[in-house]
Amino acid sequence: MPPVFAHGRLRLYLLKLLDEAPRHGYEVIRLLEERFQGLYAPSAGTVYPRLAKLEAEGLVTYATEGGRKVYSITEAGRAELADRGGELADLELEIRESVSELAAEIRDDVRGAAGALRREMRAAASASATPVEDASWAAAKEELRKARQEWKEQARRAKDESRRAREEAQAARRQAKEAQERAREEVMRIASQFQEQFAKSGGMLGNLAGSWLGGSAASTGTGTSTGTGTGKTSTTAADPASASGAAAAASAPAAPHWAEDLASTGDPARDLDRLLDRFRDDVRDAARDHGVTPARLAEARAHLAAAADRLARTLGPRR
Repeated sequence: MPPVFAHGRLRLYLLKLLDEAPRHGYEVIRLLEERFQGLYAPSAGTVYPRLAKLEAEGLVTYATEGGRKVYSITEAGRAELADRGGELADLELEIRESVSELAAEIRDDVRGAAGALRREMRAAASASATPVEDASWAAAKEELRKARQEWKEQARRAKDESRRAREEAQAARRQAKEAQERAREEVMRIASQFQEQFAKSGGMLGNLAGSWLGGSAASTGTGTSTGTGTGKTSTTAADPASASGAAAAASAPAAPHWAEDLASTGDPARDLDRLLDRFRDDVRDAARDHGVTPARLAEARAHLAAAADRLARTLGPRR
């Protein structure tokens, strides 16, 4: 008999059955027998070790009820089931084909047994001088008729199951394609919304950095161009973006009350780290809320360069 499940397929089908509802091992065996129209029933030695392996991999879990383990699928198991959705549709089709193959084997077995029975009956009749169709002969013919009828019914069910499997597989592929299209449209819609929000936001990110720079200048007592006390301009000439950022920061309004909720710890180095963390969080919030384009990134880089230059001078050695 050909294998009912290909390699790894029984594992996938066990996840599908547990995704439908929590079940104990005997119930899983019974459901598999029903799916195969009674033509195949896996043994406990086939099902229980695989359930234990799925539990060890974190794909299923179990609870003990009435002395029996009732298995349930985990989120990790659902994730694997979703990733292998296409395989699941193919598996349903394979099960129907397996039912058809099993029914064909039963049909061949019935035909062979019936032929052997007829031959034995003819031999017995030939050996008898006066062959008589007694009760044994009538019973044998009735058994043969019932076997033929059962084979016809199983073949009809197998054919119906195979047809339904093909239809379900086609529907599953169609639904997967539609889901991909909807996901792509949703991504495009969200991207368009981000673009619109960023267009409306104006220079919010630049204003935030400029306000912070103004607050730093006010708190340290330094001007926008006198970091060393010599009266000389200290903007780096080799970085036009930094010069532009420094000019924008100098024109921005001061924010002396920025981060005033951060109480002093008594350790200036630690307080500086907390201020830098707050600044980083504010910038990230602005970027997340309004989006970042290459142009805005360049502008933000200029503001940050100016801030870094000014802070380096402020925290550097005094002359």
